[in-house]
Amino acid sequence: MSLAVGLTDDLTACHALRRQVFIEEQQVPETDEVDGRDLEALHILAKKDAEAIGCARILLIDDTGKIGRVCVLAEYRGQGIGVALIKAALQVLRDQPGITKAKLGSQTHAIGFYEKLGFRAVGPEYLDAGIPHRDMLRDLP
Repeated sequence: MSLAVGLTDDLTACHALRRQVFIEEQQVPETDEVDGRDLEALHILAKKDAEAIGCARILLIDDTGKIGRVCVLAEYRGQGIGVALIKAALQVLRDQPGITKAKLGSQTHAIGFYEKLGFRAVGPEYLDAGIPHRDMLRDLP
């Protein structure tokens, strides 16, 4: 498998992935998934050969990079694609002047995944699009 993960301007591919994973698979309402913030965000795309298989987006807010919309197609989960997306997002954040922290909202079942990547859960559990989440933070060395 030839995997490429990095910044992209291909919003069409990112939107198609997010529609398949969030709207179709996880039943997230389209009004929650499509929030109008994609044009102000940085986007990470994972491709296997020429096929888009995962993505994430980053919003820069003060000194924090908020990583969100992280998704991998079902048939590619468990193969390190999510790890590659988060590591790429963290590198992009390290390259941004003034960004000292990374934040994300993790679905509660994925907290352990993000903890292995240096994030720590903070604050109470909450519902986002009807799915239990917790915020997670990580300092950027």
